Amino acid sequence: MSPAETERLTKLIAALPEEVTVLLVEHDLDMVFELADTVTVMHLGRHLTTGTPDHVRASAEVQRAYLGTTEATS
Repeated sequence: MSPAETERLTKLIAALPEEVTVLLVEHDLDMVFELADTVTVMHLGRHLTTGTPDHVRASAEVQRAYLGTTEATS
């Protein structure tokens, strides 16, 4: 999707009533972290972690799988 389409979809989902559950399979992590209360991360067909967006961002296992390291780079 284009950035404009992503923004429109994000606003549409965010406007849904809180009692509506949405299962979103998405690789745009900025969008996911903006919308989700709970995030499940899969890697190579394996469950890595489930938690809040902050928990997932801080996960060393997720960082290794998707960034190749948990160390900060300069």
